[in-house]
Amino acid sequence: MTTVYIISAPSGSGKSTLVNEVRQIVPGLDFSVSYTTRPLRGSEQDGREYYFITRSEFESMITEDEFLEYASVFGNYYGTARRFLREAEQKGLDLLLDIDVQGAEQIKRKLPDAVSIFILPPDRKTLEQRLRRRSEDREDVIQTRLATASREIENYEKYDYILVNDRLEESVETLKAILLVERQQRAGTKMSAGDAGMAARAASCRLRNVRPQLQPILASFQPAAAPERS
Repeated sequence: MTTVYIISAPSGSGKSTLVNEVRQIVPGLDFSVSYTTRPLRGSEQDGREYYFITRSEFESMITEDEFLEYASVFGNYYGTARRFLREAEQKGLDLLLDIDVQGAEQIKRKLPDAVSIFILPPDRKTLEQRLRRRSEDREDVIQTRLATASREIENYEKYDYILVNDRLEESVETLKAILLVERQQRAGTKMSAGDAGMAARAASCRLRNVRPQLQPILASFQPAAAPERS
């Protein structure tokens, strides 16, 4: 049976890098390349980062009910085609979905057994630094992304796991642990003694276990209180 993994994060949280890294080390994973109407950036290639199509083509796919989920983000459509789930099931693979908060909510309604993972930056300052290092957005776009991140982060409680992406190597190992532990549990495979560390790493990111760690991160995204007038 195919397990669907949903991975969401605010723009600039390092989600794409994490996904690319974990796809190299976790076997049996298929990956859904999203469709979008936004233009290509830099060295991007059609069919690698996204399938780049026109707005009319995207809306035609909506009409034909070809999407598992879709959303409009920053004025452009993004969507996950149903065919990726069919193909993963036919090949006996699990499916990894790299989608935003809106899309994740749609997927969970249709596939309630999907495993959802939310990637958080260590704090707002780090997220802003990462967005600026990308050097591909205007200042107003960066501010819009930061404001959107603040709203998206409010949805963290809807996810099964919360992974704080501070150090890349550690985050890759943690994401790997989550994927493999969920796979073993769903297959009914008994964990070996050697798997105990991996299981503990995954469990540490369970929503109920990670809440105390999240409070300073969430607070960093809250607007500063205005000083009281004397």
